[in-house]
Amino acid sequence: MSTPSSAEQRQQTATPDADGEGRGDFTARAEQYRRELFAHCYRMSGSVHEAEDLVQETFLRAWRGYHAFEERASMRTWLHRIATNVCLTSLEGQARRPLPTGLGQPSADPSEPVHAEGEVPWLSPVPDALVASSPEGAAEAQEGIRLAFVAALQHLPPRQRAALVLRDVLRWKAAEVAEAVGTSTAAVNSALQRARETVRKAELTRDGASGTLTPEQNALLERYVQAFWEKDIEGLVGMFTDQAVWEMPPFPGWYQGARTIGTLIDTQCPGTARMMVMVPTSANGQPAFGLYMRGPDGSYTPFHLQVLALEGDKVAHVGAFFDEDLFATFGLPPALPADTAPFTGVPAP
Repeated sequence: MSTPSSAEQRQQTATPDADGEGRGDFTARAEQYRRELFAHCYRMSGSVHEAEDLVQETFLRAWRGYHAFEERASMRTWLHRIATNVCLTSLEGQARRPLPTGLGQPSADPSEPVHAEGEVPWLSPVPDALVASSPEGAAEAQEGIRLAFVAALQHLPPRQRAALVLRDVLRWKAAEVAEAVGTSTAAVNSALQRARETVRKAELTRDGASGTLTPEQNALLERYVQAFWEKDIEGLVGMFTDQAVWEMPPFPGWYQGARTIGTLIDTQCPGTARMMVMVPTSANGQPAFGLYMRGPDGSYTPFHLQVLALEGDKVAHVGAFFDEDLFATFGLPPALPADTAPFTGVPAP
């Protein structure tokens, strides 16, 4: 059965049910949690588009069961419990969504041609604008949305994933987690132990960055954008940490080390000097850029979306996502005119 659109849901929630019991206040009460429910579903699924569908299904189930909601838990907790079960049902039998770094060792030769792997359901980044939360959940949303952490979650079976998110991100008590996932408190504690160990062994932990850039980091990003515009390989190499990582779904290879990344950009990136304009945005609580490539007519079209992790005044990780649909998801323009100013992505006066 197809689920209704958000507009249809709002119409439904303003209509009394067959028994005449009004549910008109459902939307007013539930809508404030939509964005943090979206963040929860994104953590669980690793997909922006799946998260949208999961939230829609959550609201539909919640509306249908609203007449039985007895206020024994807060509205927020009740909705998260429903969303968790919607996610667990959806994830049954699904393959996990990795990043290339989750598939094996780094590629040895950055000058070798790269080949996309379209069969893998890759993890996707999420716009910060979609996960801005209610004040009640803002801290949790910011803490648990980093790309490295969401990638780490994909290494876990769905119920362990749910237990870790509810306990360590949303700060639920073990008994509350047990009720949400339909198991015992002892089973939850055991699942948490295994989940934390898996994350530790994979060395995939949450990025502890504050999300607020320092003046030095802002200056770094300005130099980074300019270096792409000029295709200044030596300049780019100097901006990466020694152990920096570059990965670019749907290409399964990934690359480590500043010099290796420089060689990759030099030999595999088709753009030459003054062909690449970068438009700033933000993803997963991290700085991000939509990179546009100049075409034969002089205009710029989407090439890939970069999500950066910074370490001090260096770039420690770049996820370059070759998915043009992400530009629309992030509210980035479908093209830029030929007179677009370098560095900023803003049309020149």
